[in-house]
Amino acid sequence: MKHHDQVADAFGSTAAAYLTSRVHATGADLERLAATFAATCGNATVLDMGCGAGHASFAVAPHVREVVAYDLAPQMLATVAEAAKERGLASIRTQQGVAEALPFADASFNWAISRMSAHHWRDVRRALAEVRRVLTPGGRLMFIDIAGIDDPLYDTHIQAIELLRDGSHVRDYRANEWLAMLDEAGFDARIDERWRIGIEFGPWVARMRTPHERVVAIRSLWDRAPDEVRQYFDVQPDGSFKLDALQIFATRRD
Repeated sequence: MKHHDQVADAFGSTAAAYLTSRVHATGADLERLAATFAATCGNATVLDMGCGAGHASFAVAPHVREVVAYDLAPQMLATVAEAAKERGLASIRTQQGVAEALPFADASFNWAISRMSAHHWRDVRRALAEVRRVLTPGGRLMFIDIAGIDDPLYDTHIQAIELLRDGSHVRDYRANEWLAMLDEAGFDARIDERWRIGIEFGPWVARMRTPHERVVAIRSLWDRAPDEVRQYFDVQPDGSFKLDALQIFATRRD
């Protein structure tokens, strides 16, 4: 099974769980996203890359002309379309496809957003080149994602934990990696916010339907991790812990 097929399979079967997930449906980052677009002129066209269950699309839709909720998994898109209809968000339409080959004309969007998706993309550099192509001159980007960690010991542990939980995981990128990739793609970028997300272990693995043997492996990895790793991630007796997250803002250079 190729990586894109693995992503579609993993998230297609869990679409409903992601729609109702408290971690995904709430958060100060969604509030910041909504506030950013509430302050715009209201005529923007927005591409939500890797929209998942649609929470970022729902946050910005009341403040813009159109949001294209874009995802690899058809079941996710069906969930978004139904939820948008129930919420009266007529400005949202869905489109299926991969991040690395966007099926849109040049300069189609004023904004690109993404929330908790890029760590699944097979080729982030190629995806960012595509984002630049479909943005208008001076177009803007706001991405929110789990962050990699500068300390190699901590970073190795969280990447391993993420992969054990979800085989479609590729990489949580560090802030400096994001800034370098965006600069290479033709963006002026900055890190706007950094924060930590508390993860309840039971719902976290249940939402992804992580196989039992991998759940056992995650617990073993946490249990045997060095003290400083357990302290950094605030690992609790039940396996709950904290993830690093960041918000990136960028403008397309002309």
